[in-house]
Amino acid sequence: MALSQHDIVGTAITLLRAEGLKGVTFRKIARELGVSAPTLYWHVDSKRALLDLMAEELVREQRADLMDEPAPGEPWWEWLEARSQAVFDALVQTRDAPAVLAGNRPSEESLPGVEKVLQTLVTIGIPPADAQQALFAIGAYVVGAATEWQAEASRAADHPAGDARLATILRTGDYPYLSAAVTGMLRQPHRATFEFGLRLIIDALRVRYAPESLDAVRSVEA
Repeated sequence: MALSQHDIVGTAITLLRAEGLKGVTFRKIARELGVSAPTLYWHVDSKRALLDLMAEELVREQRADLMDEPAPGEPWWEWLEARSQAVFDALVQTRDAPAVLAGNRPSEESLPGVEKVLQTLVTIGIPPADAQQALFAIGAYVVGAATEWQAEASRAADHPAGDARLATILRTGDYPYLSAAVTGMLRQPHRATFEFGLRLIIDALRVRYAPESLDAVRSVEA
């Protein structure tokens, strides 16, 4: 059976899920596929190129939730938020996936989708360069938030009882604002922190390029 780039990427992701990023090596991929390591370079010429392809495959698994344009009648900001949440979900589900996405570049195959996303943002009045910068900003936030999420999960696994010392200090009353902040956050779902930051970014885009959409919401709330 002929070796394909798809086989290599699929095997790399399997290793990622089993061993983390440190376990993704050309030697291990070759061993799993029953070929010599140099053979892989005919299909993927570098580790960086492999990571780019892995990043696209990890996101592609959420493709049903990654519409390149809003559904009919769907506000663009809701579409952009849902799209970003889908990428976040894809990242937190796979060990070290945020590190794979960090610094990745799109392949030629993915460019039509990128073009469609940019077209959607430009159509609502965002200049092309600003639209791309907005996507970079959101992407950086999503990757960073997913990295923090996985780090917190690892910390919780190592310390299931939590940080008892910090809890004791907060109960002294010496830090009333910090205590109130922590208490308020603990009452919210763990995902609320990510969603809060994402909405801040998207609301900032609305303030700059579609303030009337926020004015309409405020009128209804009033």
